[in-house]
Amino acid sequence: MKLATLCYVRDGSRYLLLHRNKRENDIHAGKYNGLGGKFEPGETPEACARREIFEESGLVAQELDLRGFITFPNFARGEDWYVFVFVISKFSGVLIDSPEGTLEWVEEAQIPGLNFWEGDYIFMPWLGKPERFSACFNYADGRLTSHHVCFYP
Repeated sequence: MKLATLCYVRDGSRYLLLHRNKRENDIHAGKYNGLGGKFEPGETPEACARREIFEESGLVAQELDLRGFITFPNFARGEDWYVFVFVISKFSGVLIDSPEGTLEWVEEAQIPGLNFWEGDYIFMPWLGKPERFSACFNYADGRLTSHHVCFYP
């Protein structure tokens, strides 16, 4: 089981995305995604999100907005992944050269043309909705096979 955060830093209509192009044997190699990663022992979702954002970008999250929770059954290496999804609109700091990949500010309208996991194209529009979500995305051999979602006011 992998417990993780996925954080989308937003500045107006732009998202700070990580192009995963630096680490060997990276399951996300070549893909774009938000910032985030695994929990350390004893961390809350918020503490994990803040730490991962800082480690991967040099930015300090001033406010976190929990948008949803995603379950990825048997996603990789036989592990179920459970992911808290945050949006960060207030932050400070200066971008660093991330050890995970290349950081890029991307206009929201450009996102459909980038290489994401298939499910990301489905849930990313939910980030701007007023409802919170709980979703499950099923993958087999790196391909999305099904998904379902519940929205909460």
